[in-house]
Amino acid sequence: MMSNWQSYLHRSSQLLKDHSVKILRMEGADAPSRHPKVLLKLNSREDIQQLVTGCDADIGGTSTVHLDLDESLERNKGSGSNATGRFRGEMSLAVRPELQGRIRGGYAGFRSKVRPTLFGEMTDDVSNHQFLALRLRLGGDPRTRNSYFVNLQTDGPITTDLWQHRLYFQRTDGGWEDVFVPFENFVLTNTGELVHQQIIMLRERIRTIGISLLGGNSGISGPYDLGIDSIRAVNEEDVTRPPPLEKDPSHGV
Repeated sequence: MMSNWQSYLHRSSQLLKDHSVKILRMEGADAPSRHPKVLLKLNSREDIQQLVTGCDADIGGTSTVHLDLDESLERNKGSGSNATGRFRGEMSLAVRPELQGRIRGGYAGFRSKVRPTLFGEMTDDVSNHQFLALRLRLGGDPRTRNSYFVNLQTDGPITTDLWQHRLYFQRTDGGWEDVFVPFENFVLTNTGELVHQQIIMLRERIRTIGISLLGGNSGISGPYDLGIDSIRAVNEEDVTRPPPLEKDPSHGV
């Protein structure tokens, strides 16, 4: 297991190597790669340590959140991996008595950590890909299935901006499935509110990726349980079912 300093140096070395390869290959003259690109994987304890969690309990709510490595053979069957991430807890709309009417409960989520290097932050370029592909397993209370969102943060001056889209699941049997979201269908939000002046996403510089459960939006409470194997950027030839065609106007709290 690498220390934080070793991870920092490793990222710096990787970023320098990537930039050097682009220069040597004169990248930009060649056709861009359409191969699937792994943005996030949750298959080891080291992978889990690259993520941070949060919930409304941080500000006075009563929800809980856990993100663990799940090594259950039964739950991982069909994922393609021996171990996956398990995002779980209790979604609650209640808040501490002294905060009644001042805050709203019903939130839990996780996201990747920012990746500083000696040469600036490491980001992901998905400008050559059309879809975000998430391999997920839906469990928990069935009422929570329509309250999950995927969130992207791009490099920009407003750190509270998030690009967001609801996750639509097809399976109801607790099995693994790939959920595809077109990048062009994400909507821009700020501190949980839809930004009225929508702009084009800066897909060349994705800083963080995460998933949130917004029970407060839909008035849903109860146990939640979501398995996550990986999140990738893919193109049309890798989509195994028709993706949603329209932007989702739903947004966060």
